[in-house]
Order: sequence, then structure tokens, then C-alpha cells
Amino acid sequence: MNILQILPELNVGGVETGTLDLAKYLVKSGHKAVVVSAGGGLVKDLESQGAIHYQLPVHKKSLFSILRAIPQLAEIIKKEEIQIVHARSRVPAWIAYFACRKTNTVFITTCHGYYKRHFFSHVMSWAKRIIVPSNVIAQHMIKNFNAPYERIRLIPRSVDLEKFKYISPHKRKKDKFNVGIIGRLTPIKGHLYFIKAMARAAQVIPGLRVWIVGDAPPSKNAYKEQLRVLVKRLGISSCTDFLGAQKDIPEVLKDLDLLVLATTTQEAFGRVIIEAQASGVPVVATSVGGVIDIIDNEKTGLLVPAADPASIYEAVIKIFKDENLAKALSENAYKKVKEKYNVEFMVNSTVDVYKEALENYRVLIIKFSSLGDVILSTAAIRAIKEKLPNHKVTFLVGEESKDALLRCPYIDELLVCDFKGRDKGIGNFLKLAKNLRRQGVDIVIDLQNNRKSHILAFLTLALSRYGYDNRKFGFLLNHRIKDEKPAIDPVRHQFRILKMLGIELKEPRLELWPTENDSRYIEEFLKSEWVSPGQKIIGINISASKRWATKIWPMRSTVKLCEELAHRDIRVVVTGGQKDLPEAEKLANSVKSAKVINACGKTTINQLACLVKKCNVYISCDSAPLHVASCVDTPFIALFGPTDPARHLPPAKNCVVIRKDLICSPCYKPKCKKLKCMEAITPEEVLQAIDKLLKTV
Repeated sequence: MNILQILPELNVGGVETGTLDLAKYLVKSGHKAVVVSAGGGLVKDLESQGAIHYQLPVHKKSLFSILRAIPQLAEIIKKEEIQIVHARSRVPAWIAYFACRKTNTVFITTCHGYYKRHFFSHVMSWAKRIIVPSNVIAQHMIKNFNAPYERIRLIPRSVDLEKFKYISPHKRKKDKFNVGIIGRLTPIKGHLYFIKAMARAAQVIPGLRVWIVGDAPPSKNAYKEQLRVLVKRLGISSCTDFLGAQKDIPEVLKDLDLLVLATTTQEAFGRVIIEAQASGVPVVATSVGGVIDIIDNEKTGLLVPAADPASIYEAVIKIFKDENLAKALSENAYKKVKEKYNVEFMVNSTVDVYKEALENYRVLIIKFSSLGDVILSTAAIRAIKEKLPNHKVTFLVGEESKDALLRCPYIDELLVCDFKGRDKGIGNFLKLAKNLRRQGVDIVIDLQNNRKSHILAFLTLALSRYGYDNRKFGFLLNHRIKDEKPAIDPVRHQFRILKMLGIELKEPRLELWPTENDSRYIEEFLKSEWVSPGQKIIGINISASKRWATKIWPMRSTVKLCEELAHRDIRVVVTGGQKDLPEAEKLANSVKSAKVINACGKTTINQLACLVKKCNVYISCDSAPLHVASCVDTPFIALFGPTDPARHLPPAKNCVVIRKDLICSPCYKPKCKKLKCMEAITPEEVLQAIDKLLKTV
């Protein structure tokens, strides 16, 4: 793998140490390790391990600097053929996020801090995988930054046991008792409380030395001076050393007898704790944030309340006076560090996250409506799953069409939208988009190809969005194809999109997945209508959507056809929706020579499939039941009027298309006063088509 880590600077610190450790082991394992930062004292160490470093001003918070760095980082990503960009701080994360968008690269973050609820921090939750060092940070990211739980991975910080050598407390020098605090000189680190506690301890502990390790950033120089003044005022200047920033922390810990972490805010983890424990140094720490994950109170260390000098003092004295306690805390902590916080565990866990991010992609297919078009998409769904077997396939479908896909074996998750109900309106539409975005979609395949679907595809923030380049906001897709002429059938039309993903049309077959219960229901239904075994059945769909009244074959023609079929001892079953019941009853009453079987409003889509399968021939206008007949391989007669069969005819082994080539057709008008195209189709020619297809059965 080719991995790029990006962080503000490479100076001494927990984040920097973790970056260095990871890069070292990545190179050792045969991966390419690239680091981008503003430079620092650890660059030489990094490069000596075989990693590559690029210096960019990714530490600057100015908008101009961020915008300038994005294309520069994108060029590095392309040059080094980076597969994953791992951001370890917020400013670098913003740069990395947009560079990854430009280069279609996987974006991962590690949340090293307990970030304030600010828009600037939200970028850390936009990654495909969000690494957190502690449970507290995980909960914080979920609760305050809407980070999806399933994208979070807990990987504690680590310590390199080759650098930090264990020395038991009873083997350390006895003439002095060195107590240290290690960390940046900022108010949240609690130095004021530590110093106050040490002033009391100096009265009890002979030979006490107080070490304050770390320096203040330029903005906190006043705080540093405040600490020096406090040390003088409390009279412990003679036993207190301000050691500044120290690069060699293992050397510092070798001479410490006790480490105090006095942080007053939610500590993300506390790397210095496990470094001390790896060195055999007992630890007293405030019970904040991720610290409680590391320290089991009175077993691997002592926990005290935050901002409480008295409690710090009591804990320090307790360890000083009880050598057996100090030894037990040291040994227990070292055992836990070896098991849970060793650098190999951290590296292996991180590499596992990298592999997971590269291998587990999520595909979102969008096809709201209509029912017939959703059925037409089943060939595409099957091909997508066959081509991308390790990808999780999610399908967004409309409420009216969901039943067609409920048992689809090629879909891992079916999401249902309802633009006439709960998802109606701009606000609810944006909520739907937000929910899709939380899914962490990598690829969107837009089979709907309208304005609504293109906008939704864009709002998922998926790296790759495929569809047609039309005048319906097609520019929101970053992989698009023109809709060329002449017209092609609907399945091949969908596969023109899939071809951009390297998916070819091999099998245009459509599918539905009815159950045994659906089949038994139809058996009982036909028995109740006195259909005898071996009886020939012709199905006639009298339905079309409310919008497309122009597609319906005239009632008088249907009646005449039913009369002719009755004379041949062929039963007719009429299908349609609940809204078609009045027309079906009118038809049944008009046919005098036989009893028409009325199935309108009596079947689900899967039960309809079982019913159509029982038919010897099925007749339908350009509507969803025609696609159902295609799914179950029933020979069908397709009656086309205002629409073009070249664009809408489903795949079939045996079918007859009847269409009148009028000057005005295909007009694609849902309303027409003359309806010449459908009226011109006679019962006689439909009967001839039935005879032709019956010979093939």
C-alpha cells in the first residue's frame, strides 16, 4: 500500500511520535510511507527510516494557505500513487479532504483531541474511517460531530518498547525522588495544580526534585511566566527544574520516580502515561477523558479528580511511602502496556483499517421509480454485484416500488424513500441526503437520471458518481455519458452507464423473487375461479399509471378479444391495481359468453409474477406488468402507442410487439383526445399474435 500521513509539524509530541512509529513500521513491512508536514526536528529521523517527506505549510490556518496547499497535495498524491491519505489534525484534514476529492483517494482521519463543537472540526468526521484513541473521543465524535458509529475504529496510541526500557521502582536511585510532569505548557495541562501539590510534597519528601518537561507555544509565554512566578512564590525554586522541550523522553523517564498527569480537560488519550509505564514509572493522573481507558485505579496507577492539588499531593505521598504499592503499580501497568499499547499492535490495527477502507467499498444505486423501471434495473443490479462482490450494495427505491426488491439477493441494504410523504419538501429531502451521506458511500450509480437523483448523488459526497449527462443537473456527476441516438432498449441503456465501471452486458434477464407463499396464494386463487388443470389462460393487463391514460387499449377492443377467446375455451384473467376495479367489473359484465377472472387489486407484485407465470400468453401495454412477464418468461404481446418499443421493450424470448406507425407517434404525451395509436390496434391482430405465441408454448 502507498500511505500518506499529513500533520502540521514534525516536532516533539505524541502525534508526531505516532506518525514516526507508523511510518517506520510501514516501510519495514514493504509499504510506501509518505509524510507531509511543515517540517521540524523529526524529519531527519523520518527519512532515515526510509520514509518520504514533503514540506508544505499545512500548519497555517489562513484560508489562502489552505486553498493553495490543496492542489500541491493533490500533485503529491498523484506523483507517489497514494492510495490512502491519513490526516492527523484539522487544518491538514481540510487540505487532505479536498485533495482526496480531486484525486479519488481514500480519506482517513485520526482524532487526537477532544475538539470543540465548531464547524472547523467537522472535517474529522467526514472520513471513510475515523480512528479514535479512546472511548471518550469515540463518543464525542458520534454525539457532537454526527460521526457514524460504523465508521469509527478504536486504536489506542502506542509505545515503542525498544526505546523505553523497563526499570523497576526498587532499582532506581534512593537518594532523590524525582516527580515530573511532561507536556506542553498550556493551562489545560494543569501545571498550576501540579506545582501547588509539589509545594506541599516538598515539606514531606526529602530529596524531592520537581521536573517540568515541555515548553510553551508563543501564544502561551505569559502562562509559562506565571508558572515560574508561582514556583518562586511557593518557595520551591531550589528543587524545581524547567527542562523545556525534550526530544529524548526515554532518557527523561529513566531518571523519574513518579509521573503526574494533571490535565484538567478531556484528555484524548495520554501517550506520556504509557511511555512512563513502559519505563517502569508509576503514574498519578487526573480522571479525565481517555485516561480512564489506560489506568485501572490502584492497579496500574492512581486516579485523582481534576484541578485538585490536595488529591494530587495525597496520591504522590502514598506512592512515595509505599514501595510495594509503587512496584505493584509499575509491574501491572507494564504488563498492560505490553498487551494493549505496544507499537506493533497499533501498526497492525492501523494497517487493518487501511486494508478495510480499500477493500470495503459501498455502492449506492438510485432508482426511485417507476415500478416497471425498477424491475428493469434488476439485470444491472445483478451485474454490479457480480463485478464488485466485495462491495456493499445499497439500493434507494421509492415506497411504491420497494416490494419488487425486498428479497433481491444482490442488494445488501434496501433504503426506501417517500417523496409523497415523509421525504416531501426541501427540509426532508436534505435530511434524506444527510442520511445517505452518513452511509459513507464511495460510488453512486444513478439509474434514475433526473434532477432529484443527480442532486442526491452529489450530496452523498461520494468520490465517484455515475449517470447520464443530461439537462437535469447532470453536471453534478463526475462520471457521465451523453445519451446517444438511435434509441436502445432500456437494459442496454442502463448498461451504458455501467460500462464506465467496466461492467459489460452479458445477461439481460430480468428477475423477481416471489416466495412459496406467493405461489400457493395464486394456486388457491385460480382454484376459487374454477380454473381446471391444463386450462389455457390468457392474461390481460388493463392498467397503466394515472399519468399515462394514452397507453391503455380501449375497453371495447378488450371486450371483443375476450369474447373471441371464450369461443375457443380459453379463460381470461384481467390484472391491474385497486384503482382499476371499476373498469375490470365493467369488462366482466360486458363479456356475455364467459366468466372473466378479475385479479385487479388482488395481488402484490410478487403474486402477480406467479399469476403471469400461469398464463400461456400475457397481453399488456407499455407498463410494469409487461416487465413482470419478462421476468417469468411468459410469452407476451406488447401494445405500444405513445411510447417507443425500441426504448422501452423489456428483454424476452417470445414476444410480439404491436404498434401503429402513425405520423404523430411516438409522441410521449400522457393525454390525447384522439388516441388513434391505441385504437388502431384491432382485436383480430392481437388474436393472431396469441395464436402465434401459443404455438411456441
